[in-house]
Amino acid sequence: MRSTIPQRLAALRKLMRERNIAYCIVPTADPHLSEYLPEHWRSREWLSGFTGSAGTLVVGADFAGLWTDSRYFEQARRQLAGSDIELMKLNVPHTPEHVGWLCERVREGDYVACAGDTLSLAYERSLRERLERRGAQLIEEDLPGQVWNDRPPLPHAPVFEHPPGYAIRTRAQKLAAVRAAMGEYGATHHLVSALDEIAWLMNLRGSDVEYNPVFLAHLLIDNDGATLFVDSTKFEKSTPPLLAGEGNERAARAGGNLIPRLQTDGVKIAPYEFICNTLSQLSIETKLLLAPSQVSAAIAHAIADHVTLIEAPSPISAMKARKSAAELAHVREVMRRDGVALVRGARWIEETLARGERITELDVDAKLRELRSQQPGFISESFATIAGYQANAALPHYRATAESHAELKPLGMLLIDSGAQYLGGTTDITRVWSLGETTEEQRRDVTLVLKGVIALSRAKFPRGTSGQQLDALARAPIWSAGVDYGHGTGHGVGYCLNVHEGPQAIRPPRSHSHLEALDVGMVTSIEPGIYKPGRYGVRIENLVATVLAEQTEFGEFLGFETLTLCPIDTRLLNPSLLDRSDITWLDDYHARVHEQLAPLLDDPQDRAWLTTRCAPLAGSQ
Repeated sequence: MRSTIPQRLAALRKLMRERNIAYCIVPTADPHLSEYLPEHWRSREWLSGFTGSAGTLVVGADFAGLWTDSRYFEQARRQLAGSDIELMKLNVPHTPEHVGWLCERVREGDYVACAGDTLSLAYERSLRERLERRGAQLIEEDLPGQVWNDRPPLPHAPVFEHPPGYAIRTRAQKLAAVRAAMGEYGATHHLVSALDEIAWLMNLRGSDVEYNPVFLAHLLIDNDGATLFVDSTKFEKSTPPLLAGEGNERAARAGGNLIPRLQTDGVKIAPYEFICNTLSQLSIETKLLLAPSQVSAAIAHAIADHVTLIEAPSPISAMKARKSAAELAHVREVMRRDGVALVRGARWIEETLARGERITELDVDAKLRELRSQQPGFISESFATIAGYQANAALPHYRATAESHAELKPLGMLLIDSGAQYLGGTTDITRVWSLGETTEEQRRDVTLVLKGVIALSRAKFPRGTSGQQLDALARAPIWSAGVDYGHGTGHGVGYCLNVHEGPQAIRPPRSHSHLEALDVGMVTSIEPGIYKPGRYGVRIENLVATVLAEQTEFGEFLGFETLTLCPIDTRLLNPSLLDRSDITWLDDYHARVHEQLAPLLDDPQDRAWLTTRCAPLAGSQ
């Protein structure tokens, strides 16, 4: 019989008493410091019942609290009900973050436990220092893992090659570029644990992590070769799902033929669990480059003491973020295919409701998955679809479940935030659709959010500008109404990789936090929103590519090319709040959406629906 949350907490507390541990910290992380985790490392979820992608659980003898941000307040409130775990709201006045809370309560001689493979080296150092100032000591031990009796095993999905026509640059070319960056630091070796960086550099993909086409591995690069620490049996399957339908030639490039090709590029294969032993045996001449925020403390502690550490941002992160012209060409085609699926899905929703048939948020999720799977190069969804009707849309990271979901009615609004992984790119889009009568307040809020999207989309800024400087452009129209939203405005997006990637982002400034400047080739989301708890939520999201706008006597200026192709529902707008330039942008956008998508829609009714939704606003007032 499955244990309950109180039983799991009781088992953890029993172990803590036996080990004389005052507090146990359970982050949301794995040894690769991933955002989305394999089930094996979802200790925080297992102990608390909270399924959100961000949060930290702290357990003491007579207290348990879960820290999370405003995206998850309502979800956490529901999921923690009856568990005796208190919701601790991050970024809310008078609520300290979990380390600050701990430091106010630990006493001289207390021990605080946390699994070392769930802490970055940089964070572990800070945590240890802050605790020691209070006379407490950090113990790096996985206590939840010792009481999790039915813990899932490590994932074992196949690894396969990203087809060369999509990967564009060869593995050898990418390795050469990384070694050149190592040379600038004087490094002889580079340790890489971030799964998306490894997948990008090796031109390999997998499915060990839900929604992210990556695989469990570490990578150690030297001046002459590299060692990929991965379970070699992952290469054995000859017809991995990624290449299904790609033809015999591409299928033949998978499986057993892949290891020899890696060896040809100087890449050796070693067992996944050998990484720590290898690091402990590095020679005294080794100068090892690593990013302290991207390597776990447990891995870093295995490095031989005589090795010279060179701590710097990962050069791979910056390379991966700057998509080449050829990669962006694939992304543009992926956006057309994704747009086709979205048009068919939106029309299906409207017509199903018009026929009086029952339709739920779960049905919307399933239909979009089906329609996307029909597009060329489809791999999987890029995250769990958010289909939120009315009040459910006020939860930024809402997810309908079999136990809790809403039935759609011909009234109000439906928010859909969804995306997919294709061989040629990764998509992420949010639209709000009118299902029937809406209020003046709803139409005002949709219009304000759209004005925020437009203001940032048409921005022009000098090279070297970061997302912290641009964030206010999207918020200004929303602020003008005395409203704000609690999440960032934009995140980087991978290329057939993680839907959230750095080093760039668009969000408000934070103390002690730096964002890399936006640069040509980066793909980033623009997604302001307005949320009215218990009533409705609004978010409109497009992906954009940073492009060179112009060169003047003051230097290079950059701008954005909107990549996403899907109508914005003008039935939800209050045109009187839009100025002439807003309307021109929207009409130009819809003209391009129609031009790009109509030729791919073979059903005349789909094309007619698209034409209606893309009708110019300028002449309709």
